[in-house]
Amino acid sequence: MEYKKRIADLILEEKLESFGATLITGPKGCGKTTTAKQKAASFIEFQDEDKREDYLSVANNQPSRLLIGENPRLFDEWQDAPKIWGAIRKSVDDRNETGLYILTGSTSQTINPPHTGTLRISTMKMYPMSLYESGESNGTVSLKDLFDDPEKFDGCKSDLDMDGIIYSICRGGWPSVFKIKSEKSRLNVAKDLFAQTINVDISNIDNTKRNPVWTETILKSYARNICTLADTKTVFKDVKSTTELSESSFFDYLAALEKLYIIEDIDAWCPSIRSKTAIRASKKKNLIDPSIAVAAMDLTPEYFNSDFKTLGFLFESLCFRDLKVYSSAMNGRISYYHDRYGLEADAVLHIGDGRYAIIEIKLGSNEIDYGAKHLLEIDNLIKRHNLDETQVPLKLPDLKIVITGTEYGYRRDDGVFVIPLACLKN
Repeated sequence: MEYKKRIADLILEEKLESFGATLITGPKGCGKTTTAKQKAASFIEFQDEDKREDYLSVANNQPSRLLIGENPRLFDEWQDAPKIWGAIRKSVDDRNETGLYILTGSTSQTINPPHTGTLRISTMKMYPMSLYESGESNGTVSLKDLFDDPEKFDGCKSDLDMDGIIYSICRGGWPSVFKIKSEKSRLNVAKDLFAQTINVDISNIDNTKRNPVWTETILKSYARNICTLADTKTVFKDVKSTTELSESSFFDYLAALEKLYIIEDIDAWCPSIRSKTAIRASKKKNLIDPSIAVAAMDLTPEYFNSDFKTLGFLFESLCFRDLKVYSSAMNGRISYYHDRYGLEADAVLHIGDGRYAIIEIKLGSNEIDYGAKHLLEIDNLIKRHNLDETQVPLKLPDLKIVITGTEYGYRRDDGVFVIPLACLKN
């Protein structure tokens, strides 16, 4: 199968130019090893059963010998030989060069090395594939270009219809699906990942035996509450109603699922435009890819023909995934805004140079006006705040965007951009 280019390729290239070694993290199955091999000149795979015992013997006794080879040298599943971390750290110090090593590893095992890799081993995070990387977004709207020169935007047209959006949500952004010819069979990848998570990885992450049924119940509750402001106590209450899971164990399970990069909640944006008591500061529930939620709820694409409410929340999760991927090349981060007066922005996208966009996510066209109204109200709220706080004014949003699942994108007379998700790229 031909390698599909990833936005992470650019980030890895920059990391290798800046640091001696780079550690790639992210959920199982997102393509870490395949991406790393595009840049590696040589590699050691600790999961190669023909060589595994030899590799582990050397790694335990004289790990520096495994560093011999062309650079960048990749160590896949490095956690199987944890002493390799210290050897790489020392080699980077001794050689004083960049781009020497790449480390990747399964998130199903946690290792705490005795030495940190600060300023020697840099970390980058990979996500499942965005719609642009999978070829389902035509990429006619660059997020970077939109920030740099919004006046150049002259509209766009999506090639992905509603059925395509639903299928993309259910299938997920897992690179291995593209080896499978049948579209129906591609849906099995997310189901298998979900099953592996609850039956194997949840216990292997730190060698602690955990109950698969309890794990499944937690993820089902998360799926039902995806992209909502349901607090953690609500999820626990939901789980407690059908299990004997204690509160302390519940939080232990959540922590393990976060280490596996399955759960990834969205932080609140809390600017000083209103009293902190008026701003919702709890995290928005989310999973790393909406397909995990679909698998947890055991749904099919056909189900969403009669449940657009659930589809709307899953579409929001899809948008979060793609925005994280696209903004990663700009050192971006994602949050949300919501206050007790009902004013909200589904997403706030901050990029590394201080610019930011406030975003509403609306699956259909009938809610675009409502979303744009919210964005304009937030913009006006910041302007009013700045009239009073002249000493420390808050930066106005650089962009106001409604991301949709509709066909056409345009700029409204009020300055709000309406952009289909399947037109976006980094």
